[in-house]
Amino acid sequence: MAPRSPPRLELPTPDLAGPGLATVVLGLASAIAWGAGDFGGGWTGRRAPVLGIGIGIDAIGVVVIVAVAVVIGEPWPGSVTLLLSGLAGVCAVAGLLGLYAGLAVGRMGVVAPVTAVIAAILPVVVGFARLGLPGTGVLIGIGSAMVAVVLVSRSPDPAGRRSGIEYAIVGGIGIGLFNVVVGAFPEDLVAWPLAVIKGVAMVTTVSIVLLGRRPWRVPGPLIPAVATIAVLDLAGTGFYILATQAGRLDVAATLSSLYPVTTIILAIVLLHERVSRSHLAGIIMAGLAVALIAGGSAAPA
Repeated sequence: MAPRSPPRLELPTPDLAGPGLATVVLGLASAIAWGAGDFGGGWTGRRAPVLGIGIGIDAIGVVVIVAVAVVIGEPWPGSVTLLLSGLAGVCAVAGLLGLYAGLAVGRMGVVAPVTAVIAAILPVVVGFARLGLPGTGVLIGIGSAMVAVVLVSRSPDPAGRRSGIEYAIVGGIGIGLFNVVVGAFPEDLVAWPLAVIKGVAMVTTVSIVLLGRRPWRVPGPLIPAVATIAVLDLAGTGFYILATQAGRLDVAATLSSLYPVTTIILAIVLLHERVSRSHLAGIIMAGLAVALIAGGSAAPA
């Protein structure tokens, strides 16, 4: 008779990668990647046409993400996901054009925070409507994040300049709808929907350039920078899609909306820009928001 093996002692392990915390981590990763991409976009935007940079980012993004989709063997999405992906691409272009137009003709201290807050509020409202209110800690964290975005986006502007708030509203609605549409994908797919988003955005931007005869050529020495921004933008959007699939849309959208904090920190570290009281308060509020949302998301239901 074969000897019986002693029973194994299995200790319970905490679920540190549950859906709540996964959404927090992925949402923050999205904010870091998007914020770094915006920092690079601001740097290149002073040296080349913004529309040309946008076309380059989308074109490189399509090539990279299609290659990723083929390598990982991700299945082709259904018609609803494809339709929503195309709509998300149009919303993204509308949002960015509204933001950039507002920054060009209006006051950055008005345009940037208004755009960011509207872009965050729309998916938060949709998330509340679909899933109900989250816990008190998460609610306070979401409010703190909104305040943080406003504080870090503020900057002095010359007196007498128009506000540009009408463009900020368009930009915020466009980006907010992008966030909502992405959160509505019926399938847990990332690469092919992202390829469609980038492809539609590229076609839309090229159409604007051709119809408006706008400048678009990017100098050759800037191509590596544009490629880097393209990868960061892809990563940010990919992390955001995964965050919406892992948990609540409102949490994912709120944390990803903290991308201006990343941009400001990079400007302070790399460009040695002066830290204003508003920026410092915004960075502190962002840290508080992350702690509250993470704590609330990790708490047992």
